[in-house]
Amino acid sequence: MTSLHSLTSYTTRFHHTLYLSPSTWLPLVLSRLLLYLISFFFFDFLIPLAAMKFHALISEFCVAKPLKNKWRNQSRRINCSKYLCFLLMFSIVLVVFLCHLFFFSIDARPSSHHHSMKKIHSLVGESSSQDSCLGRYIYIHDLPMRFNQDLLTNCQVLTRSIDKTSMCEYVQNSGFGPQIISSEASDLWNSNWFWTNQFMLEVIFHDRMKKYECLTNDSLVASAIFVPYYAGLDLRRYLWGFNTSMRDSSFLDLINWLKQKPQWKTMWGKDHFLVSSRIARDFRRKSNRKSDWGSNFRFLPESKNLSMLTIESGPWKNDIAVPYPTSFHPSSDDQVLQWQNLMRTQNRPYLFSFAGASRTRQKNSTRKEIIRHCQSSNKLCKLLDCNSVGHECDDPLKLMNLFRSSIFCLQPPGDSLTRRSTFDSILAGCIPVFFHPGSAYTQYLWYLPKNYSNYSVFISANDLKLGKVRIEEKLVTVSKDEVASMREEVIRLIPRIIYGDRRSGLESVEDDAFDLAIEGVLKRVDRLRGSDL
Repeated sequence: MTSLHSLTSYTTRFHHTLYLSPSTWLPLVLSRLLLYLISFFFFDFLIPLAAMKFHALISEFCVAKPLKNKWRNQSRRINCSKYLCFLLMFSIVLVVFLCHLFFFSIDARPSSHHHSMKKIHSLVGESSSQDSCLGRYIYIHDLPMRFNQDLLTNCQVLTRSIDKTSMCEYVQNSGFGPQIISSEASDLWNSNWFWTNQFMLEVIFHDRMKKYECLTNDSLVASAIFVPYYAGLDLRRYLWGFNTSMRDSSFLDLINWLKQKPQWKTMWGKDHFLVSSRIARDFRRKSNRKSDWGSNFRFLPESKNLSMLTIESGPWKNDIAVPYPTSFHPSSDDQVLQWQNLMRTQNRPYLFSFAGASRTRQKNSTRKEIIRHCQSSNKLCKLLDCNSVGHECDDPLKLMNLFRSSIFCLQPPGDSLTRRSTFDSILAGCIPVFFHPGSAYTQYLWYLPKNYSNYSVFISANDLKLGKVRIEEKLVTVSKDEVASMREEVIRLIPRIIYGDRRSGLESVEDDAFDLAIEGVLKRVDRLRGSDL
């Protein structure tokens, strides 16, 4: 593999040299130089000389001499005619030669370029047939520890006073959190389920990147460059009670660090990407008022070139939505298949269910109407009210038991348009019901089918508030065949929305959320690189 990596490095570094090898440019230079010399000789010497001779002859034989002397100068006229014919023939031959040389020099460049391209493709083809990482190499920046590891070491600063559990609990197991051990659960649950916090996505992704099969220490052969900055965790320290300067300081420090690196200057950051466990809006503060939320990181000029993978994107082209982390982290394909088969055989007594709080402080919240519909559904809906005392909304097992007992799972917007609950419901084989396109359809383009009706149901939030539609009536009209088809599509999506456990070193054939993110990044960077040429 080392030799193949070296060959790839050589090919990437010196493919321009192949275009400019002596066998390519030397004949062109010599032919062009010869053309210039002949042109100079022809136009600056022969033509003026011939013109002077021709003028002298015309003056002598046609003007200065009278007609009566015509036969007396016949021999000189014959010599003159031969001389003029020679000049004329020589000029024609020279012009033809110059034209041929000119067009040859023009045609030589594409021919040489084509020959060089054949050499390149031959070299790359030989290596790519053996090197599966060609075009997939990723370089990881060795950031100072203050941008990542120090945040985990000092994890107590990440915990808020209102948090029920210390953030330090979730750091363990490479960001998966504590493993779930339950005497009531099967072996499948006990071995693959963790108390995973959504804000640990940056840690989970970084750990997977360390085990990525196509890492390289040579940034020149890398197709993309990963920035292992824990942006969401870093911002979490200063979101409440700090001024904007404190919230922005680490991001400015990161940009200044990146700008000093030679890797940045290759594409000015367009081949760089990072991951955030917070929504994109948290990094787009529009003013410096202390009351305004978040950081201005993504409004920094240099940051606009970076691609950020985030749990919720927006209208900005450099932010890409990736799935929230669930609590299921299988270490093999067999474990995924077992879970999928289990979800296919579940008894689902509830038509629909909802787990969430009412969000009474939000104006025009859809949740109040959803809870009212659920409570009046005559036991067709199961409600898990997260505002109630002693609720179990943070318990992954309780949530899974609710969702896998339901045919449809309601997914209205919460603090933002998206929810982790969407991916929990997919994991349980429960068909999601959305009330806003931004909750999924315009978000997870690398993961979910374009035809959203294949795996979900959409109900307009405005129609719900105006009383034009009732949730129960809408869902009852979905036929059994449609339900079966949608559920199967949802279950097929499960491998795509989970972050597998690769700590044991086991390989997986099925692409998970991490694999699809890397595939999407490589395609995106390749497209950006092509647009810069």
